[in-house]
Amino acid sequence: MKKSVMKLHHMLFISALLLPAVSNAAPEQGSVQETAPVASIQSSSTAKEVLEPQVSLNQATAEQLAEVMLGIGIKKAQNIVNYREQNGPFASLEQLQEVPGIGIATVERNLSRLKL
Repeated sequence: MKKSVMKLHHMLFISALLLPAVSNAAPEQGSVQETAPVASIQSSSTAKEVLEPQVSLNQATAEQLAEVMLGIGIKKAQNIVNYREQNGPFASLEQLQEVPGIGIATVERNLSRLKL
């Protein structure tokens, strides 16, 4: 049973490799050319954004910030919340650099994970 399943997988793999060459060939006269639906994989930035969790810089708790942001533990996340409480809401994501212990590299690494 295993050998037949392996053969089937092998045949499907080969067929998938040959499909573009066969579908680009001119159809024979009088024949009907059928095409199989092809699934596409999105590699756009929107697909990436959907996969990455986002957190509001102006509303999140320290725990939420630490969970979502890369390179940010609970201590730095608490520094972000303290800064926000003392200085008011962030006007831009780049303003995060003003928080002690947060550098430009950390901000850039997390831009897609943050919103205001």
